[in-house]
Order: sequence, then structure tokens, then C-alpha cells
Amino acid sequence: MRTVNVHLELALRGRTNMVFSMTPAIGATIATERLEFLLDGVAQPSREIEDAHAGRLQVFETNRGTLTVDYDVEVVGRTDPAPATELDLITYLRPSRYAQSDSLTPIARSEFRGLTGYVLVQAITDWVFDHIAYVPGSSQPTDGATRTLTSRQGVCRDFAHVTIAFLRAMEIPARMVSVYAPGLIPMDFHAVVEAWVDGQWWVIDSTRLAPRATLLRIATGRDAADTAWLTSTWTDLAVNSMALTVTADELPFDDGYERVQLG
Repeated sequence: MRTVNVHLELALRGRTNMVFSMTPAIGATIATERLEFLLDGVAQPSREIEDAHAGRLQVFETNRGTLTVDYDVEVVGRTDPAPATELDLITYLRPSRYAQSDSLTPIARSEFRGLTGYVLVQAITDWVFDHIAYVPGSSQPTDGATRTLTSRQGVCRDFAHVTIAFLRAMEIPARMVSVYAPGLIPMDFHAVVEAWVDGQWWVIDSTRLAPRATLLRIATGRDAADTAWLTSTWTDLAVNSMALTVTADELPFDDGYERVQLG
């Protein structure tokens, strides 16, 4: 069993359109679940929308004030990743906003020339782990793979963007997945990559900060533009506080080399 507890406090400066992506994707076996939005103590009803890869988006409009979010869920068992469609394999080879594979193709071809299949996937994972430093607070929300490669530092989403860009540049379909990650230090929403090799999606994490076998899928997409835990429009907001606790019955050893599917 995997257990998630989230508490957020947001300061809204005016009427705001809110889109949260923080519940496990459709397909997870949920034992218990509670999601509550309160604006200055008053409940805010939301509606759920399913995205392209069975992600669950919570959508609502609210006014100026302090919004608190409390989410608790228990998930049992594992789920198999959905097979890729022909459109998926086209979409996840194309450059995207944060994973500029076209710009990084010369570097990728120089570094990984002659490698194919899962050997190539592992080589790219190792390269990003060895060449990018994990530094909390070191990147901006607008940074993409090219900027991260220049600065050589970032957080999980930055590691994922560079990994995705290199994989696509080497003609391996790759996509970003936002996840809950038992064992992650520091605890936060986490981002990993799925690569399509030998007819399957395999999960890879170039940060190596949490065991992949216990990751819990939230949202799946081209890059962070599709998988952000919060999207807001109409006015500014500030995150006053965020607290996440994610646990699993056990944390398996992960050497980073065994093939693992996200479940």
C-alpha cells in the first residue's frame, strides 16, 4: 500500500481559475480518498476532468483569500501502464516546450553515437545523473532542457527534461510523468521519465532519489507543461506552505539499472 498526505496553503490575490493535478491517475486501486478545498474556511466545490492519459484534473473558480488544500489517499496494488498508441509514438518523438530535442540533437548524437535500445536509455540516464547537479531552488519554472544543460544544475523536472530531450533526439519516444515518490528526500511532487523500448514504457529517473517500483502516477505528458500539479489563470497567487508525506509498505532497493515499469 502507498499512502499520500498533502497540505497546501495558497494566497490568492483575486478571482482565480484553478486546475489541480494531484490525485492518482485513473486505474489506481484506491482504498480511501479525501480531497478538500477551503477558501478562508469555506468549502469550494470542484469538478473532475480526465486528461489525455487518464490523469484526473480538479477544476474550479474561486475568489481572493487563503485557499487550503488537504488531500489524503491510500492506494493498493499496482497497475500496468497503458499501451502506446500510434499517435503517442509520434507525439513523444517531437520536440516540446521544455524538452527541445531538436536543439540538443548534435550533442546527443555526439555523446551516444552507436548505442540503441535500452543500452542507450541507460547511457542517457547515467550521463544526466553524472553531469547535472541536483540543487533545490536553482532553476526557474520557465527553464527547459537547453538552459539546464548550460547551467548543469536543477531539480527533478530539469533532470527529466534533459533526459527526454536526449532520448527523443536519439529517436526513442519519451514522456514526462508526475508522480508521488515514497522515499524521496526532500519530499515533494516528483518528475520522472517513461521511455518506449521493446514495445513497453520503462520508467527512468536520472535523479536516482527514490525507488522506481513504488512510484505512483499522477499525470503524463510531453513535459512539465502537461504535468504541472497546479495551473492557475486570471490573477497571481503565492504558495505560502506545502507539506507532503508519501509512504509505502516497503521501499525496495533500486540500483537504477533494472528495467522497471511505472505502476
